[in-house]
Amino acid sequence: MIGKAIAAWGTQFRSRGLLPAILMNVSQLLAFARAFRYWLLYGRSIHASVFAMQGGSTIEIFNKRARCRVGRFVFMRKNISIRLDDEGQLTLGDHVFINDNCTINCALRVSIGEYTKIAPNVCINDHDHNFRGDAEGHLLKGEVVIGSNVWIGAGSIILRDTVIGNNAVIAAGSIVKGYVPSDTLFMNKREKHFSAISRASVEEAVRAPAKGAEAI
Repeated sequence: MIGKAIAAWGTQFRSRGLLPAILMNVSQLLAFARAFRYWLLYGRSIHASVFAMQGGSTIEIFNKRARCRVGRFVFMRKNISIRLDDEGQLTLGDHVFINDNCTINCALRVSIGEYTKIAPNVCINDHDHNFRGDAEGHLLKGEVVIGSNVWIGAGSIILRDTVIGNNAVIAAGSIVKGYVPSDTLFMNKREKHFSAISRASVEEAVRAPAKGAEAI
């Protein structure tokens, strides 16, 4: 293993240059150290192997029943927010990669399979706020299960009661709820509409109250 590491460093030095390669490896070492700090902080609430978290990324666990399981060599980039509450069970499989500015909010169950890659600005929620305030409580919960080797495009939103099969691709900007079969590309329908506007119509639209909003 040491020989492989030395060979990999040699390749990096040749392809990137000496200083960039050193800075990259120092950044990665700091990311592993930051992840180890969270493992120490939460103790039994985090079951983890070797994983990494870059600057600004956080894990918050607000209930003693919540559990976070992190597989080997999971890598989280910058400014990722992971929050668990209630009986939330979050599982990140081996070699999962999460890019910058993603959020995962888990109050029931979120499972992400091995080798899945998540692009920047993705939001994953296994619950909604119960704005109607009925007897079900203040949160409406449902599982989110994401398979192995899935690619989730930038800016996507994954909602509760969603299952995404292995090897699926979620197109950038998608809103996903329900079942996505394995080996498929999921894309929300997008259409472009253009119409002429005048300054008067713009001013009228600004003065008018918003349409299409329901009273709660």
